[in-house]
Amino acid sequence: MESNHSDTVISSEQQITDKISASNMNENDDGGDAGDSGNKNRDDEVRVQEENPNPVPKKAGYAEIKSEFLLLDYKPKIQTEYLSEDTKRKIAAANEENAEEDGDTAEPPNKKPKLKGRNKQRPKNERIEQKDKLCPSIKVGKECKFGDSCKFLHDIKEFLEKKRPDIKEKCPVFETLGFCKFGVTCRFASSHLGENGENRVNQELYDTMKDKPLCINVLSEDVRHKLWKRKYDFSKAMKSVNHIQKTFRNENKTDITSSCDKVLEEQKDCVTEVKQELSQDTTDTADKDSSSVVLEQESDKRLAEHLTNKANNDDVQIRSTSREVKKIDFHNKLYLAPLTTVGNLPFRRVCKDYGVDITCSEMALASQILKAKASEWSLIKRHPSEDIFGVQICGAYPDMMTKCAQVLTETSDLDFIDINCGCPIDLVFKKGSGSALMGKVTKLEQICRSMRGVMGEVPLTVKLRTGVFDNKSTAHTIIPRLRDAGVSLVTIHGRSREQRYTKLADWDYIDRCASLGSPMPVFGNGDILSYEDYNLQMERKGVSGGMIARGALIKPWIFTEIKEQRHWDISSSERFEMLRSYTNYSLEHWGSDDQGVERTRRFLLEWLSFLHRYIPVGVLEQVPQKINERPPYYIGRNDLETMMASANCADWIKISEMLLGPVPSSFQFLPKHKANAYQ
Repeated sequence: MESNHSDTVISSEQQITDKISASNMNENDDGGDAGDSGNKNRDDEVRVQEENPNPVPKKAGYAEIKSEFLLLDYKPKIQTEYLSEDTKRKIAAANEENAEEDGDTAEPPNKKPKLKGRNKQRPKNERIEQKDKLCPSIKVGKECKFGDSCKFLHDIKEFLEKKRPDIKEKCPVFETLGFCKFGVTCRFASSHLGENGENRVNQELYDTMKDKPLCINVLSEDVRHKLWKRKYDFSKAMKSVNHIQKTFRNENKTDITSSCDKVLEEQKDCVTEVKQELSQDTTDTADKDSSSVVLEQESDKRLAEHLTNKANNDDVQIRSTSREVKKIDFHNKLYLAPLTTVGNLPFRRVCKDYGVDITCSEMALASQILKAKASEWSLIKRHPSEDIFGVQICGAYPDMMTKCAQVLTETSDLDFIDINCGCPIDLVFKKGSGSALMGKVTKLEQICRSMRGVMGEVPLTVKLRTGVFDNKSTAHTIIPRLRDAGVSLVTIHGRSREQRYTKLADWDYIDRCASLGSPMPVFGNGDILSYEDYNLQMERKGVSGGMIARGALIKPWIFTEIKEQRHWDISSSERFEMLRSYTNYSLEHWGSDDQGVERTRRFLLEWLSFLHRYIPVGVLEQVPQKINERPPYYIGRNDLETMMASANCADWIKISEMLLGPVPSSFQFLPKHKANAYQ
């Protein structure tokens, strides 16, 4: 297998080089500015380095790069083409202020606006109207039952005239299944259409693959209809919720009553004690009356304080009295974190290729699952290669979360359900879910106990942060209660909600929490980007394992590195073949028609906004790369490696065009993080 893969990589190197050369020639013909991309004027860049042979001192917060790859005098320019209009106005205003001091307004201004955070109003690409889409029945050669009233196009000739040019590559769907259901609408149609336009079939491959599902956990029409009409039987979920809430109310009353009785007994003992002391001096009645008054006041004060504390205490400990905690054997297994947007099914397949053991879906909103929203149910689809797979859900109420757990357990193939208690996004936090649940511990415990009542043998896991606020960690107080509530595994991201992703993850605190959760396994999460990082944290006695999140986005082959205990100096051509695999998986999943191709492109670009942060091992002065160290400006060992290191959106789009053909004329893309607009 290794030799075949190597042959494939070597054979594709010349094609990649030709594509890059053609792309650069097109830009030069168009009169493009050489400063807009990190892939031009290589000779000038190298010459700058040769003129500065002295070693460069390390800059705080930056990775150490070998001097021969550094761009010492490189001055970045702002790529405004893909910025939001609001950011463009801020840059223009800042340039005007600095016009007198700096004549070249194309350079980053001295008083430049802070391009940080998320682009919340990103441009949306034009959607293909239904009247321009070919009718699904006509596409497969059948007669449309809606006739002239059909909202789709029926004229194949007219459709072909409007269709964008085919991509001159083999169709991934046809190559995998032996048949492409998209027919003439496929952007790779020329590879599987006959001379007369008929859709060819590789019968041998088709017979082998036709009964094998491409994905699991597809929402059935029956379940969809029941959820839409609110006719799904949730009596089991409501029985569990009502039982748990009643138990909590009774336990609260019993606990407070027994505590008050104890205080009253102590009060009586104190009164008896004082009376015995006062009886020794029966002559001084005034002192006796005074002591009795003081005693009564003190007793009343103690009782009032106790009742007040119990009434205000939202963290009443409820002991587990029902079922034994379900165990999960995650020992020595690598866990890919649930990742919003980028952690889709094709990306998880890439990570499986590199050796990850446990995968989890993107965060799904429980409220939308119960409404049968197709977009939300698509998040929980599972590929057959995912042998240990879980679904992460997010919600704020016991009844909603329990209903969601019931319908997922009864209708889907999954190995565990994970509760998201770590999402820091304001939209989620303000609705009382995500990391907000860490401030409502009793409600979180009710959610866990209620969900366990309907999940049967399916384990329940929880993902936490250290707390809501930076200076007040609370996870150590929550974990014992989750253990007693029947949770099988807890993962702690070593940062607070307030920190988001700044500063380093606190693994010492994770270790402390892990010891408190024993015998329940506790995984740690944060700042793992190499096998050395992983080994260092796994040496801790309490931590049972590690979950990898951003490290997998930056370098998915980290799972191979950990299993083989080596730093992999992966070549640019190998990384390009990884991107090719991702696009093929994506086209199989989302379709090879125009809509599927552009959806694949959008998710590929989102992933490239993380991938470009990787610094090749052969370029680093000091190995390994740390996740909190950003790369200085440098060139790679070839043009493709340099392009992959670019933080310029235009270069990401260029890479996507090498795999998916030219972008539409109206195409727009803006990454989530404004800082990515700099190169």
